[in-house]
Amino acid sequence: MSTGSTAPRPGDPGVRTGRTAGPGRGGSRFGRLLRSRAVLRLFARWVRRPLLPAVRLWRRNIQLRIVAGTLLMSLGVVLLLGIVVIGQVRNGLLDAKERAAQSQAAGGFSAAQDRAATTPSAPGQQDGGRAGASVNWRSTLVEQLASGGQSAFNVVALSLDTGDTASRGARASGEVDPTTSIPAELRHSVAQGTGTYQKFTRIHYTSGKASEAGLVIGKRLNDADGDQYELYYLFPLTQEEDSLTLVKGTLATAGLFVVVLLGAIAWLMVRQVVTPVRMAAGIAERLSAGRLQERMKVTGEDDIARLGEAFNKMASNLQLKIQQLEELSRMQRRFVSDVSHELRTPLTTVRMAADVIHEARVDFDPITARSAELLGDQLDRFESLLSDLLEISRFDAGAAALEAEPIDLRQVVRRVIGGAEPLAERKGTRIVVLGDQQPVVAEADARRVERVLRNLVVNAVEHGEGRDVVVKLAAAGGAVAVAVRDYGVGLKPGEATRVFNRFWRADPARARTTGGTGLGLSIAVEDARLHGGWLQAWGEPGGGSQFRLTLPRTADEPLRGSPIPLEPEDSRRNREQAAAGRAQESGRLASVPTQPAGDRPALAVPPRLPAPPRATVDPTALPGSGARVVARAVTDGDGGAAGTTTAGGNGPLEREDGTRGR
Repeated sequence: MSTGSTAPRPGDPGVRTGRTAGPGRGGSRFGRLLRSRAVLRLFARWVRRPLLPAVRLWRRNIQLRIVAGTLLMSLGVVLLLGIVVIGQVRNGLLDAKERAAQSQAAGGFSAAQDRAATTPSAPGQQDGGRAGASVNWRSTLVEQLASGGQSAFNVVALSLDTGDTASRGARASGEVDPTTSIPAELRHSVAQGTGTYQKFTRIHYTSGKASEAGLVIGKRLNDADGDQYELYYLFPLTQEEDSLTLVKGTLATAGLFVVVLLGAIAWLMVRQVVTPVRMAAGIAERLSAGRLQERMKVTGEDDIARLGEAFNKMASNLQLKIQQLEELSRMQRRFVSDVSHELRTPLTTVRMAADVIHEARVDFDPITARSAELLGDQLDRFESLLSDLLEISRFDAGAAALEAEPIDLRQVVRRVIGGAEPLAERKGTRIVVLGDQQPVVAEADARRVERVLRNLVVNAVEHGEGRDVVVKLAAAGGAVAVAVRDYGVGLKPGEATRVFNRFWRADPARARTTGGTGLGLSIAVEDARLHGGWLQAWGEPGGGSQFRLTLPRTADEPLRGSPIPLEPEDSRRNREQAAAGRAQESGRLASVPTQPAGDRPALAVPPRLPAPPRATVDPTALPGSGARVVARAVTDGDGGAAGTTTAGGNGPLEREDGTRGR
């Protein structure tokens, strides 16, 4: 027998099995779990699909819910009432039958006892002769007692001292089978006691007639020879069953009629209330669509009529207020436009005088020379503000025109970066461009797109705190996108809905080093909307922000998504999810647990940015998936955690907290 080295076992020290057998088994179990979940989801979807129309109708139709509820409650009441009534009728019928049967049986028992007392026994007979006489006497007694029943009852006489009823003169009327018709419990009670006993049972017949429910009443008696025997009265309950069946049918018919009648009444009553409500809902929808002259038709003087009158009065007041606001808005736009135009003439004169003073500042003393420089700077800012006000007034008046032509966004980005380089050098910021290897062509107004991107890049440099600013370009499907990413202060909670407001600033105490007017993002939103595109923003406190401009490749083509994800891959949430996924993967593959991670370090900008990823459509920007579009600037915001705010022309509002105004 060999005693050499044996093969290592999985439990021996030094043998590692976590990376070999473990992953295969865990992977197969994980795969089976995923497949089972997928099958369950498909089955649930298959079952739920035909029910969706009914569920949708149930949720949208209040009249159907009320009528169905009324029918169900009426059916419950009718069923409960029917059970109570049938129970009462059944008990009444049985009680009446039981009293009549007891009275009839008591009379029969008395008659049998009297007959036994008045019939003399034959003297000198042998035992066999005496038994035959007893049998004949009982047969005669059963026939006499049953003759008065007229099929209302049957009589059975049984011997007391043996179970063989046929051998000792068992006698029964009406072809009743005494062996199966009389329960053993009842015979035992009669044999042991001297009183009258009864029991409900089934009566069976020897002629093949169907069994029927009945009441059996029995008593122990003495015959003419002094021998004890059992006498039973069997009362069929056929009439009571027929009466109870008739009552059940009558109650069912009446209950069904009552339920249908209550359903019809509920439908008519609810219709009187729901019809005006539906009318009000339709008119409210038309009012929200701008048809302010719509009114409800009011008839009567009840509560619904008063509701209609109040609704019409509210609609009239709303129409009046909206007309006043529209007139005021027109006056304000005209005032801004007129003032902007009127200010250009004196501003031109002041500009000429300021230029003369600025050129001659070398001859002035230092204080006057500095004043001349400040005058020139503020005049530049004044002219920029007037230009922005005129542009805003054109947007408000609907007079902005789009001059779209095929352009390569790479050239627009290069011009914007070239203009922002001096500011970036002063801030110590590097502007990096990704995705410019392939042409990014779209039908757009080059002047407006350049204005939007210049505003985004300058804001990113100004708020980037000297860190890199990344400009990413991508194209996919029918859309092109440009995203500007900074790693500055980010977006604070509560600023989500105010980032695109006019003249709004995240920190009023923060100085504008570039001399902005506070209208840049508002104009950028209008430019994006004019193209049929989106201007969207994402940010987190301390993690920077990203603004994304998405435009359709072809003018007037609706957008369905964006080639660039709105939330960057290096966001705090994505990094935490990636770290958690790696930890789970390592824990599943490795046989030893991983070392616990320490405090997470602050966000750091990598020295070299990775290659641009392949452009894919962002599922978060698809309609109905959470990406939302700000149609107009909002004057107030709601608080919350850091997140996303988007603005553009064709989508719903995406509101996740944490935006920052510029």
